[in-house]
Amino acid sequence: MIVRISEAKQACPKLKKAMATHPPRPTPEAGPKPPPGSGPSQPLAARGHPYPPPFRVASAPAKKGTRPGDPAEAAITGGQIRGGARMTGGGGTAAQAYGEAWYWDERYRKEAGPFDWYQKYPALAPLLAVYVRRHHRLLLAGCGNSVFGENMVDDGYQDIVNIDISSVVIDQMKKKYRDKPHLKYMKMDVRNMAEFESGSFDAVIDKGTLDSIMCGQNSQENASQMLEEVNRILKDKGVYILITYGDPSYRLRLLKDLQLWTVKLHVIDRWERSREPSWELTKPLPLDGDSTSVVSLLGPKPDVHYIYVCIKGSDDGKSHSDSRAEVNGEAK
Repeated sequence: MIVRISEAKQACPKLKKAMATHPPRPTPEAGPKPPPGSGPSQPLAARGHPYPPPFRVASAPAKKGTRPGDPAEAAITGGQIRGGARMTGGGGTAAQAYGEAWYWDERYRKEAGPFDWYQKYPALAPLLAVYVRRHHRLLLAGCGNSVFGENMVDDGYQDIVNIDISSVVIDQMKKKYRDKPHLKYMKMDVRNMAEFESGSFDAVIDKGTLDSIMCGQNSQENASQMLEEVNRILKDKGVYILITYGDPSYRLRLLKDLQLWTVKLHVIDRWERSREPSWELTKPLPLDGDSTSVVSLLGPKPDVHYIYVCIKGSDDGKSHSDSRAEVNGEAK
């Protein structure tokens, strides 16, 4: 499989712009307080987040008084793009360290507060109900300190495994959720998930992990390793759900190069809005070879997150989409 270097190159200018334009994220020590309901106890009806990620993604240091913006504003991708500070040794930028455990350990020691990348569970719940059942075994790849898994358990999901490359954050989350047996946390690299048997998961959910990997060093090799491992651990008809900034002109080609799954595309607005959404979340967009159909429907630069649903070994995905009514009607 070939991962085009042009994806990474295109992302860098956007990341720099995001760093300069996004407002700083408030901290407990100083700065303005976030709006009511934006913290970890936020009700399941809320969507989006007005503040940028606490740390992840940036190819240069943020300007004084600012923090890095959304990790893959570059339309690229990875595990957990954080940061913006330069590497402390060996030269180079933080982007080159995104695949390194020490980098994430350092970031999580500095900022341990919960944060969800891209979208929170309430916003994605209707789509997940189409492809995933409450009793399925699920993997959250690059979980970080997200409350996504907690929200899923509160909504009736029974078996959620969370992995992250950082031992620091895994220790934090194990302690935090020691009384929640449905949530399991393991220190693991998505490029090598040998501890999991082949065909052992019904679904893998990725919010920014692939984006992060593609912003780091050796992105071609690392992205291939991750996607091949995801495919390996999925059951037949299992689904890989990728939430990303990567538009179809790049991401769709990357995913289809594996020739191991059928890909469906959904979109969701990046932030909650008063107007009608750009597209119905649970309705897949029609796809063609060069993504012109998506541009014709959403415009050239839609303010959305793309959600790629990759169905393993499926020609049409009917085992999931045609059972939608049954899934939605399933007892929680």
